[in-house]
Amino acid sequence: MSFPEQRPRRLRRSPAMRRMVAETRLHPADLILPVFVREGLTEPVPISSMPGVVQHTEASLLTAAEEARDLGLAGIMLFGIPTTRDAQGSAGLDPQGILNRSIRAVKDRVGEDLVVMSDLCLDEFTDHGHCGLVDEAGEVDNDATLEVYAEMGVAQAEAGADVVAPSGMMDGQVAVIRQALDEAGHQHVPILAYAAKYASGFYGPFREAVDSQLKGDRKQYQMDAPNRTEALREVELDLAEGADMVMVKPASAYLDILSDTAAISDVPVSAYQVSGEYAMIEAAAANGWIDRRTVITESLIAIRRAGATNVLTYYAAEVAGWLREELAGSRGSASASSAQTPPSAPAHPPIEPRRPTASTRPADQPRTDAGFPPVS
Repeated sequence: MSFPEQRPRRLRRSPAMRRMVAETRLHPADLILPVFVREGLTEPVPISSMPGVVQHTEASLLTAAEEARDLGLAGIMLFGIPTTRDAQGSAGLDPQGILNRSIRAVKDRVGEDLVVMSDLCLDEFTDHGHCGLVDEAGEVDNDATLEVYAEMGVAQAEAGADVVAPSGMMDGQVAVIRQALDEAGHQHVPILAYAAKYASGFYGPFREAVDSQLKGDRKQYQMDAPNRTEALREVELDLAEGADMVMVKPASAYLDILSDTAAISDVPVSAYQVSGEYAMIEAAAANGWIDRRTVITESLIAIRRAGATNVLTYYAAEVAGWLREELAGSRGSASASSAQTPPSAPAHPPIEPRRPTASTRPADQPRTDAGFPPVS
């Protein structure tokens, strides 16, 4: 049977109809907010290549974490920027270093209401900007770096990280970190492995965000853009080593890799909408070339549609606010149009977008997923 009996447009005729048959949905609990905290700041510093994103102070980081919690986001991923660096990335191991003390402070502030994740890598902490230790020949020493990653993972777990996320693409990193965590009594801490991380030009603005000291590139250890089968090998190795979650990075230019990964993975799959993806949307929107909200939403839907369980995105808090507005609007419309509601029945209170503070929720009040119904 075909046209005129078959008319797929019947299911697109109204917003309500399109909403009913939508195959992919966004929810705040699908989104993870990456944040940068820089040691020594007294005010947040805007990142010029990422309009709307800042390097946080240690105080403003806590405000961002509270907002993420109260918007019902899945989690927050912390990146620390120290005042001093050395060849070994020592500040990343220091229990009182910027990243570890920020993990501790955020965890103390949000408790179990928000998953606190930590980037487990040396690039922010080394004076050469590489993700591992560099030998005399200028090569990143894989096996020596693994020893540092193991120590770093334990330090982050002891600071209170709910999830550690090794992003350096060293061979064997998941297995070494898993063993170190288990031996230190942190069997409960999951590993989110950056399993298929490409050496990408889309990371450009991130270099500014973390004040990267890198000269050159990371092509000797991050993946080469033409390779697809190799990505599946990387994912399979991380799964075999005990990864509790795996990630594809970047997201939008690698949706085929994301789809492939989702097809073989028996653990949740993350995707990172990286700094360059964010910057391109912002630049095009600033020039009036695209509708900003539509493109942001469409880009995240595409990543979810390709198979991501959750998405790391700098838009996480803003999009969660939009979803809250949409939910409030649909409830308001339903209430206004219902003829079944008795005149004396109380109206459902609207959910107003707001900037949360520490006092918005009593400490003993349980979370209810920020008022959002569960969706697939």
